[in-house]
Amino acid sequence: MNYRQADIAELDSRFRAHLINSLTGFKSVALCGTRSANGVTNLSILSSVVHLGSNPPLYGMIFRPETVRRDTLNNIRSQGVFTLNHIHEDFLYEAHQTSASYAEEESEFEATNLTPAYLADVDAPFVKESRVKLGMRYVREIPIEENGTLMLIGEVIYIELPEEIMAEDGYAVIADAGTLTVSGLDAYHAPMKLARLTYAKPDKPVESADSFYSTPPAR
Repeated sequence: MNYRQADIAELDSRFRAHLINSLTGFKSVALCGTRSANGVTNLSILSSVVHLGSNPPLYGMIFRPETVRRDTLNNIRSQGVFTLNHIHEDFLYEAHQTSASYAEEESEFEATNLTPAYLADVDAPFVKESRVKLGMRYVREIPIEENGTLMLIGEVIYIELPEEIMAEDGYAVIADAGTLTVSGLDAYHAPMKLARLTYAKPDKPVESADSFYSTPPAR
């Protein structure tokens, strides 16, 4: 099966959205916690968080065009802080439910029975049930003129995660925390660890550098 540019343009809009979104492969997925100026807590699911740099620690995330009300984006702009919370299998259905269009005055925390938690002077709600929590500060946003979306840049200002998933070199083995991933718009996956590999050099073959697995996988 193949699609040329003209074929893609003629696809049904929902079919095209599923196809193009799923072909980027597996992506991170997290719950974004915010609070409005009126104190209403908000929770939304994001599948576009990407690493931009570690010094300073920056993440980027894509927000869709503001053709409808965007509570998460508005709250981040007005309050300047937000949280990112990993999703685990034991509250997957509740996490996905936050993508529903609730009224502005209705909290997704209450609607889905997830628990807001406030940590380390970050004035935005974390998800208590999440085992990996990040506090974020709004930095700036970059409009993407081609389709009306925007990239929001945030700085990591707080990290909470289980000590047992931390490697000596700082690598967080998030699969051991039960962190899920997503493909497309609605297909969730539990990642399986394979290996960590040595830094690639032209004159040296790549080897397993993974001391965290009792039996490194065969190559």
